[in-house]
Amino acid sequence: MSNFAPVDEQLEYLQKGAAEIIPLPELRARLEHSRATGRPLRIKAGFDPTAPDLHLGHTVLIRKLKHFQDLGHTVIFLIGDFTSLIGDPTGRSVTRKPLTREEIDQNATTYTEQIFKILDREKTEVRFNSEWLDKLGFEGIIRLAAKFTVSQMLERDDFHKRFQAEQPISLHEMLYPLAQGYDSVALESDVELGGTDQKFNLLVGRELQRQTGKLAQIVLMMPIIEGLDGVQKMSKSLGNAIGIQEPPREMYGKLMSISDELMWRYWTLLTDLRPAEIRQMQQDVTSGSLHPMEAKKRLARTITAGFHSEAAAQQADEDWARMFQRKEIPGNVEEVHLNKDQLGWNPDNQTIRMDKLLVQSQLADSATDATRKLKSKAIYIGDELQAAPWMRIENLPARLALRVGKRAKIAVIE
Repeated sequence: MSNFAPVDEQLEYLQKGAAEIIPLPELRARLEHSRATGRPLRIKAGFDPTAPDLHLGHTVLIRKLKHFQDLGHTVIFLIGDFTSLIGDPTGRSVTRKPLTREEIDQNATTYTEQIFKILDREKTEVRFNSEWLDKLGFEGIIRLAAKFTVSQMLERDDFHKRFQAEQPISLHEMLYPLAQGYDSVALESDVELGGTDQKFNLLVGRELQRQTGKLAQIVLMMPIIEGLDGVQKMSKSLGNAIGIQEPPREMYGKLMSISDELMWRYWTLLTDLRPAEIRQMQQDVTSGSLHPMEAKKRLARTITAGFHSEAAAQQADEDWARMFQRKEIPGNVEEVHLNKDQLGWNPDNQTIRMDKLLVQSQLADSATDATRKLKSKAIYIGDELQAAPWMRIENLPARLALRVGKRAKIAVIE
């Protein structure tokens, strides 16, 4: 008998947070065979290095890779350096602008540095799909394209909508699902992970494996996690993301700003806590033996410690408590030094613009975001609510304790 855990125990952990598994009985059968033979399953997840920095939304799949890794299976972190030249059309209403090879290489280097905050470096197989797609050649691409029809490609939701709206679909975009599917053939993956928005691409991989005489992979899809607003998907462009390289205090403060309802989704998708442990915590909150804020503080400490350290997470926890529970400004809050001219200084009435102050202090992503936060009464200077778009400063230099939601900074204006 192998050292793999019982199949029911593995399945409970692997199904945690999963949106859909196609087909679930095959995953059970594959796990049973793995346990009987001692052969680990080959688990693949692909990531196109289209941006240099990962946020917590990207880590949902990486976290599930870790769960397979924790159970003793072989994890393949696939970097789509070749497919990035096409650009994934998923969720796009227009053709994505291809990246340059230099941008792809630079982003790929950053990715490989960041993923080992979650995965075990020694046990992770990092591959680049240029390894086999570069060698495929034009003949290989033609033979690959011959396996699917145009009508099959137009069944894909993104393409169907664009076709109906008479919006352009470039031919190279239709090659993307084929390239991703061929990755599964080349790697002989038993399971491929992806977001729910990747369903078409993932099933293409399953079909191509079947057509080439290989055992068809199981598809495990994870949901797209919501950002800090609890409504839209986590995205840096929407200003609702938490970057995994953000300072501990910033990360902790943003996590404390989420709703109590969203907290449980983050516990499920962004931590390694077992389902039974999460259910017990929810029962404790319902019974009143655990305050929801304490459960959220545990979440913020857990995630912050995972990307930084236990000591950094504890310090962030203490700073947050001083600032928001005891209304003190900790001495080690980040200071930003700003010139009054950066802030729309008006010498006639000695005022600065609040939207510029928030943007320059990196407490708002844009002037529009700053205005929205002012209207929602989320801005405090010291203990005073600030809702006006202008602020009078009588003496320079000025030292302002800025709080936006659960985040804070000291702005020194000269």
